[in-house]
Amino acid sequence: MPRQSTLKSEATRTRIFEAALRVFRERGFQEATMREIAAAAGVALGAAYYYFDSKNDIVMAFYVQAQQQMEPELEHILATRLTLETRLRGLVQHKFDYFAPNRALLGALSAHTDPDHPLSPFSTATAEIRNRDTGFFARAVSDSGVRMTPSILPYLPRLLWLYQMGLMLFWVYDKSAGQARTALLFSKTLGMFLLFIK
Repeated sequence: MPRQSTLKSEATRTRIFEAALRVFRERGFQEATMREIAAAAGVALGAAYYYFDSKNDIVMAFYVQAQQQMEPELEHILATRLTLETRLRGLVQHKFDYFAPNRALLGALSAHTDPDHPLSPFSTATAEIRNRDTGFFARAVSDSGVRMTPSILPYLPRLLWLYQMGLMLFWVYDKSAGQARTALLFSKTLGMFLLFIK
């Protein structure tokens, strides 16, 4: 019985979480309410609050899930690509591909860049996610054998993470077909970036 109860609880939480993402996509993050999310999930409002304290809590769960689901492919990219350029291209492109269904949601969340806001990618609340993601860039650099100015090396992983965030911000607002302008920006700036750090 406890096992069945746990499975039911997990299924309910997942249903609420997935309903919330649908509501966020359809209504926008700011306009969506916990009551609407509960209705979309087919649960009582109290049940929605039992699993998630707020909309912010749901978004944090989205961030964590995204990182967990992306990690196997990010690991594969680091294991199979040898150069820094192909590794960086792979890491960033995979994130574009993964987040494509939620591009509008990321656009709405991009308003929260103030480090004092818990959903900001620069906040204390997101530090663990940020540091883990930065770790992939650190490995991309250290395992590629690229020689660079020693004074740059300690700061490079965080600089690459910031570069990625800039690209993502451009991407969520890119209205060109298939976000072609982002692809062009990524291609041109990556080459410039690699020349700069060597």
